[in-house]
Amino acid sequence: MRAVAFCLVAVFAGAAGGQSYPTKPIRMVAAEAGGGGDFAARLIAHELSARFGQQVIVDNRGAAAGLIAGQTVAKAPSDGYTLLMGSVGSLGTIGLRKNPPYDPVKDFAPITLGVRAASALVVHPSLPVTNVKQLIAFARAHPGELNYASSGVGSPSHLAMEFFNTLAGVQTVHIPFKGPAEATTELLTGRSHIIIQSAVSTLAYLQSGRLRVLATTGSKRMTELPAVPTMIEAGLPGYEVYVWYGVLAPAGTSPEIVTRLNHELVRIFNLPDVKAKLLAQGGELATGSPAEFTEFIRNDVAKWNKVIRAAKMEQE
Repeated sequence: MRAVAFCLVAVFAGAAGGQSYPTKPIRMVAAEAGGGGDFAARLIAHELSARFGQQVIVDNRGAAAGLIAGQTVAKAPSDGYTLLMGSVGSLGTIGLRKNPPYDPVKDFAPITLGVRAASALVVHPSLPVTNVKQLIAFARAHPGELNYASSGVGSPSHLAMEFFNTLAGVQTVHIPFKGPAEATTELLTGRSHIIIQSAVSTLAYLQSGRLRVLATTGSKRMTELPAVPTMIEAGLPGYEVYVWYGVLAPAGTSPEIVTRLNHELVRIFNLPDVKAKLLAQGGELATGSPAEFTEFIRNDVAKWNKVIRAAKMEQE
């Protein structure tokens, strides 16, 4: 009886802890100042502050491609007062690091995936191809002659193209730039031939005919480009790539706090005004349970580790 009473006290104490949380300000660490993760973090922080009656402060730790942000949260107390706006850069592509300071699966308590955004495979119009199969055939007939621009070594656009090279069995040359604007400019001049980039950021060039889109990278067609096939539809089975953002806590955070945060964050992500602002950035809502987000991260890490090994990408 004494053991049963102890268990009941523990259960009610845990539940009470979850209900009383939070009692002080919360810090949400974002991996990129001014980027998509920062934008999502600020939207969520504003709404969460109003809901909790406690300030939620966005702390940008943009250095080292998200590594500093991830490390900050992984090593924080497991009390629910330090959260991470995680991304493919801070978690999914951790295999680019020779000695990463944290494990993307074991060192976090995933709360919910928030938003994900497909990209577009875009070419310069001078390239004599109008679909993915023609691009693959042309690249195979001209190995090493085509180049692609990216936002930098290890960036999502770099990895997305290496994934394309791996699945398509082609060789294209990587030319990294300091960011998406520089990479897009190089493509517009015709000095670069291919890019996998945010469809929203290149939409005006696609509509004017200055660039040509061959496919998008999600599991379904994009609302902005309904006539453009996905990579899978275009003949590249298994190709599915997203830039994504989601919220995590340090490993060991109590299930009661994780559940409370999941409930609140899913509700906030789905508020009409929040949803509209995220969709305007080219994203789509992808909220779900902590278990679903855990599995998503596990699969994303495994996919990118395989690409990194196949492409023999140097680890930093």
